[in-house]
Amino acid sequence: MYCNLVLLIGQYDSPFVRRVAVALRLYELSYEHRPWSVWANADELASVNPLRRVPTLVLDDGECLFESFAILDALDQMVGPERALIAASGAARRKVLRTCALATGVADKCVSLFYEPLLREQPSAIWIERCRRQISDGLGVLERERAQATSDWWWGPTLGHADIAVACMLRFLREAHPGLFDAGAHPGLSRHAERCEASSAFRAVVQPLTVAVSK
Repeated sequence: MYCNLVLLIGQYDSPFVRRVAVALRLYELSYEHRPWSVWANADELASVNPLRRVPTLVLDDGECLFESFAILDALDQMVGPERALIAASGAARRKVLRTCALATGVADKCVSLFYEPLLREQPSAIWIERCRRQISDGLGVLERERAQATSDWWWGPTLGHADIAVACMLRFLREAHPGLFDAGAHPGLSRHAERCEASSAFRAVVQPLTVAVSK
């Protein structure tokens, strides 16, 4: 059953907010967008999400959903298994979830690496190196996985959650850490990002990375 209206909170420069927004577009679910910053709008965000994190999705009955995986699971159920961007069960579903977990895991490390010098007067060299290694290794696995795909999309003939998660991560990575992504070393991921970014759903929900941290 569809909601009459949902409210998506968070800025599109977040790879996690954007993956939810792209899914909403593909599912043709109407929503209001409130581009709150986790820093500048922390107090407002706390009124709906005690963790002060994005994305946060508010359903028409007032229910609040947190974290992109939980939000997308709810959206998948709203549209039903025939329209969902992931298989309902079994190995096909696990494959998509694994790719999504890899992509969002890399995105999480990109965010951590981005904020490390902004939040610490003396950034941790050990933490920075660890994040860089995790990003590099994650990209390597995703590149090999993409090279094995037999269609334009990751796990089937049509765009799905895995495709969205990877593309949103890659855009954030390229903007936040342009030196960490070598297109020549990751041709499959580069082509994948181009294909996704060319679609209307992706073009409709894009925002340059702009982060202001207030202590």
